Amino acid sequence: MRLLLVEDEIDIQGFLRRSLQEAGYEVEVAPDAKTAEQLAVESQFDILVVDLGLPDRDGISLILRLRELGLRAPVLILSARRSVDDRVRGLEQGGDDYLTKPFALAELLARLRNLLKRNSPQASEATRLRVLDLELDLLRREATRSGQALQLTQQEFVLLEYLCRNAGRVVTRSMILDQVWGMRIQPDTNVVDVHIYRLRGKVDGAGQQPLIRTMRGVGYVLKDR
Repeated sequence: MRLLLVEDEIDIQGFLRRSLQEAGYEVEVAPDAKTAEQLAVESQFDILVVDLGLPDRDGISLILRLRELGLRAPVLILSARRSVDDRVRGLEQGGDDYLTKPFALAELLARLRNLLKRNSPQASEATRLRVLDLELDLLRREATRSGQALQLTQQEFVLLEYLCRNAGRVVTRSMILDQVWGMRIQPDTNVVDVHIYRLRGKVDGAGQQPLIRTMRGVGYVLKDR
């Protein structure tokens, strides 16, 4: 699930990025409207979180511009502006929901889930990933193989989602560390290998056809055929 976070306050930006990644989102961050517009044009996102108080342009004008460019993904407005007029204006000019600062993380995540559900039937497709007989429900954070539920930890689910999104393509350990853990650490760490080993035992266990493959010296690939 790809999410664009448009937020210029460094502390809030860092907190939200980590929290959203832990919740299973693949997060891109834009600190201003110009960067956000560029990312939205170049990439496809399932949902956006947009702060209104951006340094180069008002968030409302950014949302209007993105809608003009054909953006259909739902937009959650995040703002310190609390008046009824501000909320109504945000919702009338391209926003799908409005959350005021300060906010509770649980409420933010719940609102994101509701927006994705509301955006069906397109959302129902966007919130499910399937590779052969492996299926991920991104809203419920559930995975099944041949119809059987897989008991995954939160981090294992995020890792499996990343592999599914890149099915058929080799991903390096550095790419996994950056996209799944959201950090760059010593390249000789074995955290990726350990999680892949545990994940493989659950996904490819019980005599299943192996899906997760190791490309020695390069990284890993999830077989898609």
